Amino acid sequence: MKTITISDLIKTKCPTLQLGCLKASITIQPKNDLLWKKIQILSASKKDLPMEAIKDIPAIASSRIAYKALGKAPSRYRLSAEALHRRIVKGQDLYQINNVVDIINYSSIDSGFSIGGYDAEQIQEDITLDLGQPNEPYEAIGRGAINIEHLPVFRDGQGAFGSPNSDATRTAITDRTQQVLLVFLNFGGHDHLEDALDNTAQLLLDFAAGKNIEITTI
Repeated sequence: MKTITISDLIKTKCPTLQLGCLKASITIQPKNDLLWKKIQILSASKKDLPMEAIKDIPAIASSRIAYKALGKAPSRYRLSAEALHRRIVKGQDLYQINNVVDIINYSSIDSGFSIGGYDAEQIQEDITLDLGQPNEPYEAIGRGAINIEHLPVFRDGQGAFGSPNSDATRTAITDRTQQVLLVFLNFGGHDHLEDALDNTAQLLLDFAAGKNIEITTI
């Protein structure tokens, strides 16, 4: 697994932040019916949650606090876990891309953690979690060029490739992906991170022929 470090600036502003990292070899499928049924059952268990209660889910609440510390309004720049919960409560269907992206979404809904999912073979050199810079190029999946200034972003030798808001096209998980790196952002130091990683590893085993699984926390 590539070395991942957290910049001093992020550490100072988010002192309880932990990263949970999971790397695995996988097999991509357009859809897995059993997995999709699990997602539907989990989504149904969340649909009656009051919209205003989403921000109080512990992992989401601590993420929002961290964004305020970093100088970003969490209601304007919603992290992926909060955005998924809001789609469910609004009665909107979740996007279905492939089995691994579905696993990431399931785990994010289940745990409340925002999870970056990347094609590990597209990441160049070691990784740093840092703040986005003014006018830093970033092509987000399904959104085009976005402003990442002051957002927490993962950066490698080629530049920023991931954010809790939206991952980048360069490292997107596609039908050609063979190895994935998943990074769980635990801004509040919550103690269910290890369970979330283990549960996700099992999902990769069950629904994506996962093997060579490596788990580490930072």
